[in-house]
Amino acid sequence: MNEKVDVLIIGSGPVGCAFARRITERRRARVLVVEAGEALTPQTGVNIRNLAPAERDAAYARARQFPLATLPSDLPVGALIARPGTHLLDPTRPDGAMPAAALSSNLGGMGIHWTCACPRPGDSEVIPFIDPQKMDAAFASAEAYLQVTREGFPQTALSRQIVASLNARFADGRPPERQAQPMPLACRPTPEGKPRWSGVDAVLGDLAEEETRQQRGVEIRTATLCTGILHDGAAATGAELRNLRTGETYRVEARVVIVAADALRTPQLLYASGIRPQALGRWLNDQPQVIALIEVDAPPVAPPHSATGADGRDNISGVTWLPFHEPDFPFHGQLMQMDTSPIAFSQPGEAPGKPVVGLGLFLAKELRKEDRILFSDKNDAVGLPEMTLHYQLTEGDRQRLALAQEVVQQVGAALGNVARGGEAIVLPAGTSLHYQGSCRIGPVDDGTSVASPDSRVWGFSNLYVGGNGAIPTATACNPTPTSVALAILAADDISARLL
Repeated sequence: MNEKVDVLIIGSGPVGCAFARRITERRRARVLVVEAGEALTPQTGVNIRNLAPAERDAAYARARQFPLATLPSDLPVGALIARPGTHLLDPTRPDGAMPAAALSSNLGGMGIHWTCACPRPGDSEVIPFIDPQKMDAAFASAEAYLQVTREGFPQTALSRQIVASLNARFADGRPPERQAQPMPLACRPTPEGKPRWSGVDAVLGDLAEEETRQQRGVEIRTATLCTGILHDGAAATGAELRNLRTGETYRVEARVVIVAADALRTPQLLYASGIRPQALGRWLNDQPQVIALIEVDAPPVAPPHSATGADGRDNISGVTWLPFHEPDFPFHGQLMQMDTSPIAFSQPGEAPGKPVVGLGLFLAKELRKEDRILFSDKNDAVGLPEMTLHYQLTEGDRQRLALAQEVVQQVGAALGNVARGGEAIVLPAGTSLHYQGSCRIGPVDDGTSVASPDSRVWGFSNLYVGGNGAIPTATACNPTPTSVALAILAADDISARLL
């Protein structure tokens, strides 16, 4: 089977879906989105955290059926276990350079598993070679696609106290927009007080409906692995695809090819296709992560259904953001009520009247070209080059990790105290899932980047990359809004130049 499309998008995560939506909002185009994994839910791209427990477990079980997610029978003692819905890059190497590196292989990618924090970058996190006004407009569009709001949780006395206490300790020298505040979250508030979390259904908008996709010439094709980009060295002509259900291979011709397969598999596919810029797979950037539990000194809440606490919502602390701010706070901090945390804390018993929140500090890692993905001549379970990650902390990274553990104590003192049994720990490398830099954009083609500021691969007229791997700066904040904003800029370039 050979077919022709205007735009071929490889990867159905938030970035791939943002490309599809933005392009079809501006041009009539035949768009094919291919995804190696299966749909995990009947609804297109819904966030699994919105599901009832039985439905959620069924979705996770389907995710484990992907070939790369199969665990070996000789799994070593002490091996890490991936978060539900994801699978480790190499579960056999608990001593690897990035042992917790994980992937998601399903319709919606990580966009149906994520915890929806959507802060904007600041200071040195900001990409310096993109016009600030242009980037600000792209962020606004990205936040609209993701349904970002600061009102995901109702404001309560507890949540306001957390913000006020953090600012009493950390606000000095910070501009108002970088002080502690409710976290911008990708969600919709509900009357019950528990938000409905955004998946790629939100990013797709009307395209989440099959009938609308048919009307607008968009197809999302699951269980379809891209095994190679077809090209002549200066332009992409399409791709070779494999149906993972039947084993059938076929080619699709395309006027534009976009690879948004995640920060590990996007460079993997380019490498497999013979597209190997000097920077491909280099500058790999994880965010070292420190977590702890904090007991908050707060007045006892009224019991549920009492005159002052009719539905128990005074217990809600929501999610609070303590932004990255240089030079004194080179971290992105978030304090999360326990049922919103992506990390399975072992929660200690609470002191009477003292709610517990999870504190996470993400660090901006020093960028090094030596931190990289190495590709092997040996293939993985789906026939693409096996990947090995080379990644090390610098002395500066270790100093910031030590400082982060001191900051945990400062946050504990500001809010109450660090909970007994919830003292600060450094998580294994890769836990953040915020891998960046592996197909980074840059201002000029000087060998230190893979693509232009518009995400077009250097030397190609119509081949684009997307996703967290395109982010060129050392960041501490959650990368999804930045990646979607970069996809919007790239989509506008495609619409203006090629369609």
